[in-house]
Amino acid sequence: MAKNLSMTSRTGNGNQRYGPKGERLVAGVVPLSLDKTKVLLIQSTHRNSWVLPKGGWELDEATASAAAQREAWEEAGIICRVEKDLGHIPDTRPTTAVSKNAPKASYHFFEAVVTEEKSNWPEKHKRSRQWYAYAQAVQLLQTRPELLEALRRSSMKK
Repeated sequence: MAKNLSMTSRTGNGNQRYGPKGERLVAGVVPLSLDKTKVLLIQSTHRNSWVLPKGGWELDEATASAAAQREAWEEAGIICRVEKDLGHIPDTRPTTAVSKNAPKASYHFFEAVVTEEKSNWPEKHKRSRQWYAYAQAVQLLQTRPELLEALRRSSMKK
């Protein structure tokens, strides 16, 4: 992963993978500190809220974990080592919250340890990143049940 870090974020859905029910396949990471006492959250570009790094798993990526690591780089500027598959988490948004721009998704999260934080990254100009303890992170992720579930499934010290 680290050998070909692009400074350009991927955009658009042309290369996007979809599941059997037409749901968008999304991969993400729960980026933990080495001692697993902190999680790195990033600012959402859509709302004034904090989220986990995640995004579409694309057709040219062999695995969901590769997509998750790319998203961690693009959105948070981190190099991380995937340590655990946290499994699939369904999209629980009510149908009214689903739109053409935000179709139903199937989330696949991975626990990862952050091995490097770069000072410059593709989305630096539109996102900040911040380390949080478990209790703080739970509070910040309240409005996103799928992200909260990924955090709960991780081995972060609670």
